[in-house]
Amino acid sequence: MEHAGVELGFHPDDDERNPRGGSPVFCWQVADIDKARAWLLDAGCAHHRGPLTVSPGVRIAQVRGPFGVIVGVDGP
Repeated sequence: MEHAGVELGFHPDDDERNPRGGSPVFCWQVADIDKARAWLLDAGCAHHRGPLTVSPGVRIAQVRGPFGVIVGVDGP
């Protein structure tokens, strides 16, 4: 059964990648993180972080969009 809703996550401060007062990170859950990340990079985004395994069966990746906004994808 699929669920609709919003998931909220919090990051610890990271002076290099997530400084206090920096860009919020908007994340989308995707079926194939590698394919979604490649599509975003081909569309003009720049690598920011990952892909990283953050818990068993869950990976994340983040890219920086052309206007500086960090966009994340998460999934298997």
